[in-house]
Amino acid sequence: MGMVQKRKKMHYGDTHLQRRWRVRNRRRDLDQIDEDMRTRSGELINQSVDLDKPGFAQFYCVHCAKYFIDDRSMQAHFRTKVHKRRLKALETEPYSIEESERAAGRGSFKQPKKRVIETQPSKEEAKAGKRIKIEEKPEDSNDMEEDAPTTSAKKTRKRAKKAET
Repeated sequence: MGMVQKRKKMHYGDTHLQRRWRVRNRRRDLDQIDEDMRTRSGELINQSVDLDKPGFAQFYCVHCAKYFIDDRSMQAHFRTKVHKRRLKALETEPYSIEESERAAGRGSFKQPKKRVIETQPSKEEAKAGKRIKIEEKPEDSNDMEEDAPTTSAKKTRKRAKKAET
């Protein structure tokens, strides 16, 4: 039998090392990524060769702000949960200064707009002229509520179906 291993503690004088490890894998924030998608998405997809970056900066995911070594790994990344979660997070409009002023009481509150965001096009499609689409979802919630049956009507239908069987 061996000794019980103790938990390793951080040393007293290594706060500079802790900070370095904490921010090492930090990615761009959602508002920065949204600005990139609106203004320079084509430029980021078709970057010039940079020998210091992975894949020579030829395979870049605009939504996740991440470089990949080849096209196959980038296409595999598009199918992962990490990428899909980032797309879901980018669906809402980013927080802005105007929204913070409205929250402080200098204006009326508006719901953040929902958007439809698709995965970025491949390099060949981007060269052909296809760009990242950012479309706003239509707000037809009033029309949908009028057409949809109420919950009590749904319950009575279920009860009638159960009674028939």
